[in-house]
Amino acid sequence: MLLFIKNGYVVDPGSNIEGNYDVLIKDDRVCSVELRGCMNEADIKADRVIDASNMLVIPGLIDLHVHLREPGYEYKETILTGGRAAVAGGYTTICAMPNTKPAYDNPDTINYVFEKAKNDLINILPIGAITMGQEGERLTDIPELIKAGAVGISEDGKSVMDTSLYAKAMEQAAILNTIVFAHCEDKSLASNGVINAGSKAMELGLEGISNAVEDIIVARDIILAKETGCRLHLCHCSTKGSVNMLEMAKNNGILVTGETCPHYFALSDDDIPGDDSNFKMNPPLRSTRDVEAIIYALKNDVLDVIATDHAPHSKEEKNKSFKEAPFGIVGLETALSITYTKLVRTGILNKAQMVEKMSLNPAKILGIDRGCIGEGKIADITIIDPNDEFTIDKHKFFSKGMNTPFHGKRVYGRVLYTIVSGEVKYEYINMKNTIKQSEGRHD
Repeated sequence: MLLFIKNGYVVDPGSNIEGNYDVLIKDDRVCSVELRGCMNEADIKADRVIDASNMLVIPGLIDLHVHLREPGYEYKETILTGGRAAVAGGYTTICAMPNTKPAYDNPDTINYVFEKAKNDLINILPIGAITMGQEGERLTDIPELIKAGAVGISEDGKSVMDTSLYAKAMEQAAILNTIVFAHCEDKSLASNGVINAGSKAMELGLEGISNAVEDIIVARDIILAKETGCRLHLCHCSTKGSVNMLEMAKNNGILVTGETCPHYFALSDDDIPGDDSNFKMNPPLRSTRDVEAIIYALKNDVLDVIATDHAPHSKEEKNKSFKEAPFGIVGLETALSITYTKLVRTGILNKAQMVEKMSLNPAKILGIDRGCIGEGKIADITIIDPNDEFTIDKHKFFSKGMNTPFHGKRVYGRVLYTIVSGEVKYEYINMKNTIKQSEGRHD
């Protein structure tokens, strides 16, 4: 199978390529990347040709932070529907967090994910739980989880509050050279908070979550990473304090990386319109001062990754009040356009920096052979129309979850094609989304 992508503007920082190039794919590999017009289309005899004129051709997006909800919460999302949402959003690889029921706390549950995903649209990599049932009391068999294929360990959704137990997990992670994905939340300090502590919390009469809730655990985890030598990845950073500490840790040679999510640079708590739980996530939307710090950290490469923290919930759950509804929003189908609109079109990031944070850096952190369109590389590619302006419509999501604060927002940067291992898995044609091996959206 030969796939020829011609006339595209290729942005591939992993190969130091940016400009007008043609890309030839044979089976699942990139076999040639040459300046536009250097390949003779008539001689190639491709099985399919994609004319990418005026489009961006970038390595497939990689998301380090996704909640697929299966097993146990299939009414929120499944591996299939999450995979559909991911590929429609331009993602070719996603990492599944372990807070399912049962949790990904033993090799059988890790194998379950691989088995369910083996005929799926994209690459799905599970992250193992740190403690059994994520109850914070007894460590999982971490070596066995890694042996089964887990790409790291996490207690996402909560922090391991027993510092001694957590340190033991980090020591094992260091020996195994695997990653600790850290959800940084001092649960006792968070108490019953549901929104950022500030004027909006007072206006709505809701209990607030202070920056210290995140910052205290960030500090603890960085100290433990230094002590144990493990590779630490800070999830969904939202505060000025957390990125300041991340920058200091990096400057001191500690093995730590960090991510944020589009909602933390595109929204602040000032944007919460009222008692609308589509704006409720954990950590919460912070102050404009924190948003400015997050943007600074992205621009200056303090934050390495833009992830989604895709957290679908049912309509019934999110129709409850801000106080009663669960934390979390979906993000797989909006992350690229929000990032392109808020960061690239405004000149905060250039195109290569966006690709680094949404593809190349996640691949490096995972240690996988992705995030690059170089010759001989696996052909995971996303093609975008950067000038297509459209309105985000949650009713058109492939995800089961429609819980987004971005519904109705005008954005730029539409995903036109998502190619996984040389095969077109998603295509946007004539105003209709088409996903290979699927029957369409979830209704």
